[in-house]
Amino acid sequence: MSDDTVTAKIANRFRGFLPVVVDVETAGFNPKRDALLEIAAVILEFDNAGQLQPVETHACHVEPFPGANLDETSLEFTGIDPYHPFRMAKPEEEALREIFQPIRHAVKDSACTRAILVGHNPSFDLNFINAAADRCKIKRNPFHPFSSFDTATLGGLAYGQTVLARAVKAANIEWDQEQAHSAKYDAERTAELFCTIVNRWDSINETPGPSC
Repeated sequence: MSDDTVTAKIANRFRGFLPVVVDVETAGFNPKRDALLEIAAVILEFDNAGQLQPVETHACHVEPFPGANLDETSLEFTGIDPYHPFRMAKPEEEALREIFQPIRHAVKDSACTRAILVGHNPSFDLNFINAAADRCKIKRNPFHPFSSFDTATLGGLAYGQTVLARAVKAANIEWDQEQAHSAKYDAERTAELFCTIVNRWDSINETPGPSC
């Protein structure tokens, strides 16, 4: 398969949208009030054999924005110390721009029109990203503002499992509970799960759908 064919395949497969797998870790559930603490994004592409695969991971630790709420229960769950010096956290605007830039490049290189967020219960991740982008007055948010792909739904369809760890294991993907609840680890496992489900579907269906 030529490079041009690979590029056309991902642009056509998802109607001009580039799937980008995202996970965030936060200090609560309210995107306008609670701090965004970690963000990771995994960019996908088709290989020469026509298999969807993860190709790049971009991740940042994020400083709580001024006045952000830090819910103790959420911090205990994730194990994140927002002010630990070894986190090497970046201000929210800097972190978002560092994540958004390679996504914009990937959208352009893949001949897609926009990125679409893939996540496990993705409305949570998308709401936090949109709220942070609004706070930082970033106008060129690469993600579709409300559409997304949900691996909880896809995992339920493909494997009868909606919990990320269980769906990953059902797909015969390694899962390390000790590394779970970091944005980078969860995003990379979610990306593997999404690719596995798409590739499994495409192997059954010779024509995955319309190209426009």
